[in-house]
Formats: sequence, structure tokens, C-alpha cells
Amino acid sequence: MGVVLNLDGKRGAASVASLMDLTADEMARVNELILSKAGSDVELIPELAKHLIDSGGKRLRPMVTLAAAQMFEYEGEGHVKLATSVEFMHTATLLHDDVVDESDLRRGRKTARMIWGNQASVLVGDFLLGQAFRMMVEVGSLDALDILSTAASVIAEGEVLQLSVAKNLETTEDEYLAVIKAKTAALFSAAAEVGPVVAGATRNDRAALRSYGTNLGLAFQLVDDALDYGGKSSDLGKNVGDDFREGKVTLPVILSYRRGSPDERAFWKSAIEDNQCDDAALEKAIGLLHKHGAIGDTIGRARHFGEIARDALAPLRPTPQKDALLDVIDFCISRVT
Repeated sequence: MGVVLNLDGKRGAASVASLMDLTADEMARVNELILSKAGSDVELIPELAKHLIDSGGKRLRPMVTLAAAQMFEYEGEGHVKLATSVEFMHTATLLHDDVVDESDLRRGRKTARMIWGNQASVLVGDFLLGQAFRMMVEVGSLDALDILSTAASVIAEGEVLQLSVAKNLETTEDEYLAVIKAKTAALFSAAAEVGPVVAGATRNDRAALRSYGTNLGLAFQLVDDALDYGGKSSDLGKNVGDDFREGKVTLPVILSYRRGSPDERAFWKSAIEDNQCDDAALEKAIGLLHKHGAIGDTIGRARHFGEIARDALAPLRPTPQKDALLDVIDFCISRVT
């Protein structure tokens, strides 16, 4: 079930092809390091880690780290270790998220928790976080270590904050944005900033990439929120409607609930708070979201943050890497078409 989301005003076909081309050689080294650092004498650890690592995904965050370091003509291997650390942090977060959310599907495959159980998923996630921090220490940059360790703390805070507002339909838009800024945008921000840090860039350059990453992450998550009610499972990496079935209060729901009639708000309370979320309820929910313009306005917010990310890079000198990072913004938004 789903609806096709068509948007006006696109800049044209968007892709991350240029980013992938620019970082191809270094990503090959990242992938080698991922396999090496996910190894362990404890058989279950590499088996479970490999399941998630092999399950797809473009590895956007580590590519952003590599491209951001290239922008400032970095020469060395530190950015490869930092990019791998970023990917391990992201992978650990996915493992933990799937346990918290009781998710069955991740990128079209069974989640690790469905195969090996919740305990193994959490513990292997912890192992990957430990490996990520070991690599950060090996790089020897206190600033990079500070940025990524702070991001790890913020992400954990975001998870707890999300639990505190779970199934709460009185959650405000500002409160929700605070959740996704911590849960999603913090790692995008750190991934973008550690590149110029290891390259010895100026504070202004670091701030530009940090702002870019934060706002790209906000846009990315808001598009995901919209896709849950109108995308395809193959694009979304999970079942369409999973957020609804899990009782997640995302921005489209917040907007529709606040704009709805008393009867409509009663429906949302029954669906989200009382778990009355079968296929018929999902169909009704999608209808209400469109009736009140909630999906379109969520995409509008995503575009807004995308433009802030674009403006953040505007003062930087022209480079192929800058162009590629700008393409990423269009790619993230284009996923809803």
C-alpha cells in the first residue's frame, strides 16, 4: 500500500554518482577496513556484523567524510579510519534501533534481531562502537575524537528522548525536530566535520561542513518520514507503514493530528496510542495525511533544511567535491518522487 509522491520544482535527476566516483578508491579501503575491524574470534560477531554490512545501503555518511577531507586536499589515511568509524557508529545505531523499535525488516532483509535475537544485536552493536573508538584513537586527532564521541552521546540522548515522546500525539513540531536532530542529524554533522578537521581546515570551513551535515541529516530524516506513508519498501529499507504500525509519532502525524477534527484526532489516538493500526487504519491514516497536506508540508520542511545545507557550502571555493556534496542534497529530497 502506498501513494506516489510527485513534487514540483526539482532541479532534475539527482544522484550520488559523482560522490561515489570521487571517493571510489578510498571507499574500497574503507570496505576492507570494515571487514578487518568487524572480525573477531567470537564467531557470532563477524557473522552478525556481515549480515548488516552486506544488506545494502549507499554508505552515504562515510563518503561524505571522505569527500569533505578531499575538499581541503588532505593526504594521508586518517580520513579512511574516520569514515570507517562513522559507518560503524551508523551500523551500531541500526542494530540498537531495530531492537528498540522491534523492527522485522531492514533494507528488504530480516533484521539481525529476528535471526540472532535482541541480546546479540545489542552486544554486537556495542562491539562495533568499541571498534569505532579504537580507530578514532589511532588517527590521533583529539578534535576528531571529540566530535565523534560527542555525536555518539547525542545519538544516545536522542534515542532516550524518542522513548519519552513515544506514542505522545501532543508532541510539538519543535520537540520532534529535537529528536531527529539528535538521532539522525548528529551523525551526518560529525561525518561532514571530521573531514576538514583531519585536513587541518579553518574553523570557518569546519563550521560550514558541520552546518551542511546537520541540515542534510534533518532533510534526510524528514524525507524518510514522508516515505513511510508513500514510498516503496525497496527505497525505504523497511515495510511501508512501519512507523505507523510501531506507533511512531513522526512529523506527518503531528501535523495531521493538530489540523484534524475531534473525530480525526480520536482516530489517531486509537491508532497510535491503542495500537489499532491494521491495514484499513493505515489506509485511513494516509487519506488524512493528504487531506491536511501533512506529507507535502513535511517535504517542504525537508526542502527548507536542504537549502540551509546548500547555503552553508556557498562560501567555500568551487571543487568537484563541493559539487558532489550539493548533489547529495538533491538526491535526498528526490527520494520522494
